[in-house]
Amino acid sequence: MDIELLRTFLEVERLRHFRKAADELFITQAAVSSRIKLLEETLGVPLFIRQKRQIDLTPEGHRFKRYAERLIAEWRKARHDVSLGQSQSQLAVGGTFRVWDAGMQEWVHDVHRTFPDLALILESHTPETLVRRLLDGQLDLGFIMEPPQLDMLEIVEVAKLALVLVSSEAYSSVEDALQQGYVQVDWGLSAALQHRRLYPDAQEPPLRIANAKVAMDFILEFGGAAYLSSREITDEIKQGELFLVRGAKPIERTVYAIHPVRTERADLIAEVIGEFKFRVSLPKRPARRKKT
Repeated sequence: MDIELLRTFLEVERLRHFRKAADELFITQAAVSSRIKLLEETLGVPLFIRQKRQIDLTPEGHRFKRYAERLIAEWRKARHDVSLGQSQSQLAVGGTFRVWDAGMQEWVHDVHRTFPDLALILESHTPETLVRRLLDGQLDLGFIMEPPQLDMLEIVEVAKLALVLVSSEAYSSVEDALQQGYVQVDWGLSAALQHRRLYPDAQEPPLRIANAKVAMDFILEFGGAAYLSSREITDEIKQGELFLVRGAKPIERTVYAIHPVRTERADLIAEVIGEFKFRVSLPKRPARRKKT
């Protein structure tokens, strides 16, 4: 099957629009329609329900999407692997958005320093997509904060992280931080439960942001407070852009490495997992200057 047919199908599915898909693929709309028609004829089933202003997947299209994604991923890995030659190894690694926000890029740097010849394919996914791609063989290794308990996956605790309450205002109290421009960052269910236990009487914040980096940029721009990874705010603390909130307790999160139990790359995976060295660490609060 022509791999371009699969790419076209996935692009139309993502955008739900033939013309927009054509623009993304740098081809004509007629070419997109022709590819989808050829794919449907090859499979013998319709993949899209074409309505006047809307395009939806048929039940067959929903089932085919998973295979199309897997085939595209395998093709990309195969092309990469063949071009590397026999002497170079390859590893497809995924992390959830929360783990990337917490500083997973530092692990990438450490792995590259230790294994300069290792070819890495790096991806970001929701937890559900990450697990599915591991089970489908599209990823060799994943990093996640709330792993599923599945017999097919090996789960290894690799890191401890500290989420700390920081504010754009120096020496603010916990009460002030939670009331004045507080931003609730989505760090997962466990973090939300810890937050509720720490502050059972806190009001619901008016602003919730799923991405920690977006939340940090927001409070740096407009002021406010949020629980952020201690690893990612070191520079802002040193530069006096963010301040640790007095009396606020940290929220601890654990990062896990997960990979298929049966894998030919078990030894390599074990080695690169060993480079994941996050530990709970709290930045020091600058001492208050004495008045003169």
